[in-house]
Amino acid sequence: MTRIAVLGAGKIGEALLAGLLAGGRSADELVFTERHPERAAELSGRLGIEALDVAGAAARADIVVLAVKPQDITPVLAELAPALRRGTLVVSLCAGLPTALFEGALPAGTPVVRVMPNTPMLVGEAMSAISAGTHATDDQLATVEKLLASVGRVVRVPESQQDAVTALSGSGPAYFFFLVEAMIDAGILLGLPRSVAADLIVQSAFGAARMLRESSDHPVLLREAVTSPAGTTIAAIRELERHGVRAALIAAIEAARDRSVELGRAAR
Repeated sequence: MTRIAVLGAGKIGEALLAGLLAGGRSADELVFTERHPERAAELSGRLGIEALDVAGAAARADIVVLAVKPQDITPVLAELAPALRRGTLVVSLCAGLPTALFEGALPAGTPVVRVMPNTPMLVGEAMSAISAGTHATDDQLATVEKLLASVGRVVRVPESQQDAVTALSGSGPAYFFFLVEAMIDAGILLGLPRSVAADLIVQSAFGAARMLRESSDHPVLLREAVTSPAGTTIAAIRELERHGVRAALIAAIEAARDRSVELGRAAR
């Protein structure tokens, strides 16, 4: 039995715990930490998973998953380092933080895998990218892939690409929510009730995403299939291009990448 400790039971930590349970893990294989006692008690009661302190969780775990905010990592690593058992696999879900940071703070030779998940983990549809640190083996990468497959899809990337992944898929759901919000507002402007506009746009987004996943066609071809000559869609596309929406999205993703790099530098 592989015991897993999730350090930090925020939204991502809770989603991972729930996904592992749904994927067939026993509650006896899982523990978690949470600095707020009320939250720890509520989550423990709801999921049936024991809440411990960092040292207690590390002492019992074969895999330690760090799901804390990047700015909170220093005190957590200070607690974790003396309690970590030799050979324990450390998995970081902390945005922007390189594996070298963990390898420098934890006992020599500690295997570390860096992961960039995203919030659709809450509904079992995460996109997670994983990268091996200096001491992580291919078998350990495969273990992390299997662990994360319970809450979505997984891809391996070189660690040098993780800041780009953070900007693209890590922050990506927020871009879609932003666009959906704007489209719902447009529906209201055009005279639709908010509930009707929301239903129209959310289902359209869901259907479009499914077409993208299941079709072998490039997104350009899927868009062109909706774009009739002199029709309504091309009129809308012209306005999107005129207002620089494509350029704004690219610039926004570049800014997110730069912020990810800054977070890593600040932690070091």
